Amino acid sequence: MRIRVHMIAPYEAMVPIIQECIPLFPQLDIQYAVGDLQKGAELAASAQNNGAEVIISRGGTAQLIKAAVSIPVIDVHLSGYDMIRSLTLASQFNGKTAIVGFSNITSGAQSIIDLMDLPLKVYTIHSSEDVARLLLELKAAGYRQVVGDVITVHTAEAYGLKGLLIHSGKESIMRALDDAQLIYRYLSNNHTVTAILNDLVAKEHPNLVIFNDRNEIVYEQLTDFEHSPLTDNHIYLINTHVEFHKSQVQNVFTMDDYQLSVTAYETTLENKSYKVYSLEKGRPYEFAQSGIKAYAEPLAEPMIAESAAMRTTLASIQALYQHHEPIHLLGREDTGKSFIVKHIHQLYSEDGLLLQIDLAQVSPDQLKTLPLSKARTVEFIHVEECMQDPNLIAFVESCLHKEIGVFMLSEQALDHQGTPNMKLNTILMPSLSDRLEDLPSLIQLFLSRYHQKYGTAAIKIKEDALQLIRQNASHMTIGQLKQLIKQAAMNETDYVISADTLARLLDHQPPASTPIPLKGTLKEIEKDIIQYVLHEEKNNQSRAAERLGINRATLWRKLKE
Repeated sequence: MRIRVHMIAPYEAMVPIIQECIPLFPQLDIQYAVGDLQKGAELAASAQNNGAEVIISRGGTAQLIKAAVSIPVIDVHLSGYDMIRSLTLASQFNGKTAIVGFSNITSGAQSIIDLMDLPLKVYTIHSSEDVARLLLELKAAGYRQVVGDVITVHTAEAYGLKGLLIHSGKESIMRALDDAQLIYRYLSNNHTVTAILNDLVAKEHPNLVIFNDRNEIVYEQLTDFEHSPLTDNHIYLINTHVEFHKSQVQNVFTMDDYQLSVTAYETTLENKSYKVYSLEKGRPYEFAQSGIKAYAEPLAEPMIAESAAMRTTLASIQALYQHHEPIHLLGREDTGKSFIVKHIHQLYSEDGLLLQIDLAQVSPDQLKTLPLSKARTVEFIHVEECMQDPNLIAFVESCLHKEIGVFMLSEQALDHQGTPNMKLNTILMPSLSDRLEDLPSLIQLFLSRYHQKYGTAAIKIKEDALQLIRQNASHMTIGQLKQLIKQAAMNETDYVISADTLARLLDHQPPASTPIPLKGTLKEIEKDIIQYVLHEEKNNQSRAAERLGINRATLWRKLKE
């Protein structure tokens, strides 16, 4: 395959020499165009877009081209023959002559002038903006002829001076074409080595992203992704961990249907900092399977625990979790059981996964196939019918052996008498009426959320409105409170929710649905009702018996049946 070379000639007279050189380099695909300075740079950029691999030009045009393209640029250096021809011709002029140009012209010119003792003076410029000012000074000093590059000659002629262009001869252009071959051969060898190294890296790290210190992507190779799955929030969290730990860190994020694992570390090259991310896409828990969810994202909301009941509950759960004992959270639907599990998991299991397993959809005999390498907490829901299943018991024991936290959530008491080795610890979830001290903070949290999400006006609640909620707390769950505050925020036109607004909404609240599942035999349903009333009466059997219209002995007997 021939190397694609594009030559930018700053002046028209160079074209015949280029055409003469083209047949001498059959291994090069040589194209050319004429354009000086900025025009030449634009032509070079266009050539690169069309597949040029090397650019050749000269003088100030070559300097501008180097800033405009990302491929090698070869400067046609003037040969000794070029300089001798031009300076000999200039010295025959009857008048003061100055050589003006960039250092690539003037350095060689000075040596030849000194050697040949020519009556010429050399002036070096550093940018094209210097030319006009210098030529005006030279004209005022009595100079009548200026020798130099294209811009120098054009400016000189515009100021009424004689301009003499230093031409590049055939030998100079041939040397530039030789350099093009050498540079491309070197780059090709390097490209081969780079391709081999990239292949090795791709096999070890098929998904790699490198960021500079401004979080700009400088390298990206994604085999398993159509585009980068990293969000700004992911990058912020990862960078924070890297900067804090100053070592390799791993983060796990839950995406729509897979887990994204990111291993990251920081490195420095030439005093510049870079962050290297290795991404892994996987389905370690078959997330497409209905009934299994994995969580790794941090909780966006704080835990509200200002009431004594909630503080006691949290303290008990934390103690059990840290001692790797299984925890049974018993409470009505929508009392925040799953939220507490996520809170405890986040406190003690950074970088691990929380698995939520719905035993109404997942058979216990499927549990043994679940890998637990990244799991730190397992939450079971709908466990009522599976407590005696040996597969569930074996899986829980395996989790505990691996020091993985185990939570079982239910709305009714669990029969775990046949599983004495599990040592299940039951924690009663406080109802909203047990958490009256938490109400102001919960309500404020919900108001802030709806203000941010929907732009609602209400940002506070009046004391009489709060008292109205306290009076109705025994009939509400946290979810129902949240919905009530949402409706109040949507309907309140003022900045403060009033008791009138709440009263109107409470009058239209649908009656709370029964939390007791009406399934099983009549005796089983009766037992569920007794357990529910006992829970509402905080296990006070006398009050529960009174509510049910039976004596305490009958209550005790029915519980044992």
